[in-house]
Amino acid sequence: MAASTMKHLVQVGEAREAAEEDGGAPSAGPAYRCAYGGGAASPPAVPGLECCWDIFRMTVERCPDNKMLGRREIVDGKAGKYTWITYKEAYDTVIKVGASIRSLGVGKGGRCGIYGANCPEWVISMQACNAHGIYCVPLYDTLGAGAVEFILCHAEVEIAFIEEKKIGEVLKTFPNATKYLKTIVSFGKVNPEQKEKVEQNGVSIYSWEEFLQLGGEEKYELPTKQKDDICTIMYTSGTTGDPKGVLISNRSIITIISAVDGFLANSKEQLREDDVYISYLPLAHIFDRVLEEVFIHHGASIGFWRGDVKLLVEDIGELKPTIFCAVPRVLDRIYGGLQDKVSTGGFLKKTLFNVAYKYKQGNMVKGSKHEEAAAMFDKLVFTKVKRGLGGRVRLILSGAAPLSNHVEEYLRVVTCSLVLQGYGLTETCAGSFVSLPNNMSMLGTVGPPVPYVEVHLESVPEMGYDALSKESPRGEICIRGDTLFSGYHKREDLTKEVLVDGWFHTGDIGEWQSDGSMKIIDRKKNIFKLSQGEYVAVENLENIFGQAPGVDSIWVYGNSFESCLVAVVNPNKQALERWAESNGVTGDFATMCEDPKAKEFILGELTKTGKEKKLKGFELIRAVHLEPVPFDMDRDLITPTYKKKRPQLLKYYQNVIDSMYKNMK
Repeated sequence: MAASTMKHLVQVGEAREAAEEDGGAPSAGPAYRCAYGGGAASPPAVPGLECCWDIFRMTVERCPDNKMLGRREIVDGKAGKYTWITYKEAYDTVIKVGASIRSLGVGKGGRCGIYGANCPEWVISMQACNAHGIYCVPLYDTLGAGAVEFILCHAEVEIAFIEEKKIGEVLKTFPNATKYLKTIVSFGKVNPEQKEKVEQNGVSIYSWEEFLQLGGEEKYELPTKQKDDICTIMYTSGTTGDPKGVLISNRSIITIISAVDGFLANSKEQLREDDVYISYLPLAHIFDRVLEEVFIHHGASIGFWRGDVKLLVEDIGELKPTIFCAVPRVLDRIYGGLQDKVSTGGFLKKTLFNVAYKYKQGNMVKGSKHEEAAAMFDKLVFTKVKRGLGGRVRLILSGAAPLSNHVEEYLRVVTCSLVLQGYGLTETCAGSFVSLPNNMSMLGTVGPPVPYVEVHLESVPEMGYDALSKESPRGEICIRGDTLFSGYHKREDLTKEVLVDGWFHTGDIGEWQSDGSMKIIDRKKNIFKLSQGEYVAVENLENIFGQAPGVDSIWVYGNSFESCLVAVVNPNKQALERWAESNGVTGDFATMCEDPKAKEFILGELTKTGKEKKLKGFELIRAVHLEPVPFDMDRDLITPTYKKKRPQLLKYYQNVIDSMYKNMK
């Protein structure tokens, strides 16, 4: 594929042939950057913008009275309207928190943990760290006590800001964590029993209000901060082993903010001061952290959810955000809910919806912008969908995991919003690729690289992926540039494994498309050999089988002692119940999942999908187990970003797997 045909890219480096010697570097394709801004390697310098603190400080100076952080007021146990603090009010509180931290002897280069659901105190604590050059160390809201203890000790956290209901989780890490941890600050109150337990271990604990007074009137000079200083250690859950502490510098975050700005400006979709963002994706992850920094940079407003997924839709209805960011699991739920409403809405409504959908989708494929593709049907049919997200959403961004083609297309048509899919890792400071607005040809891809990010593909011969192919260059996605992390904390060995000659090896397999967008097709490590010697790229198969009707999630398994594949499936509850009704199968959902006829039905759907996608015989599933409970973090089966933990899945379902293989013999 000639570089000239990839219109959104600029070639900035030559291809490389494979090294002659055995075990030498594999071949790699040309290096590209985004064509926007002439393929520059770094953003233009902004006077005074050297670190994350400057992002916030400069916005406070520019628009002090803008609404910054909002939460719902709870009156007599009922949630009311959002109440807001301005940028200047937040700044004044940040200065107080910073002074209190400094009064305890924690200064530049110190480590401060933050643990809890997103809330104004989370952001204020983070900004206090930024002000004083203290490493902000988020503790996962979704990780158990083992990982919390590991991070507190590994990062040598001296002070931790903690949501009131999480204090008990931190107490479980005592006495080990108290080697470094000397102070706990609650986002709210502290009860007497907790205070007693904490102080017995030689640690001080303060309520939020008490801590604000601790620094008194003392004015602490803010230290000088450099672009290459570390501002956060963000631990990634990983699918195996202990969490890895990703060192992220001020430069990385400033560069990614400039990249997002450049991308949106080029797409005529600049963020504005009156934009409103709903904060519910964990701030402990890079995806939401970067997004909130972008909103702060623009002086926009961030409204927090109440921390309960069942109440999220209600919070959205009250806040009326203009930008909605989500992970695929959330968008899959929205898609499922809309599909159900349509299918149960009566013949006339269903027919009108299908006609409207087909007409609008057809025009969008021909190149119409979403707002021009079917204005009449938008008013008649699709505004109801838009109202479900508060009525003002103009941009939906999906990240953290791949979004299914059919869900992406559906949402692009029915939400009256731009729907974009992005790709990035903690190590690349989130968004490295984003699909372009109003571009249906990029469906199923993550779009071209964002500005200032350099990309090439590296061949993976053992999987048959050739980065130098003229037709469809495929290989491991490697990324270089200022958005990259500075290494893994205390793990030079792991850093050297993934950072080679400045290129970060993502472990994801991508394929360049003719328009310069990237399609994620596989995962480098998820490959195994069946007993007959055939290699199986399991992630690719899961993506295909995940499109089968009636399947919410699927884990495919095989090994070199068996000749075929088996799978554990989370069936879609509504689809299975509809099938059961038509086929005279009774009982609750769990009982249905055990029914041999139900297994046969799902297996049939998987086989049909596999054949439609022209899979080889050995790639088809030969037996299934239906699991009524979705794969979850409680059982340690998935990571907080919904990636499957394969060793843990095997351990959990070992008896089921053994039984499926035994019954086939």
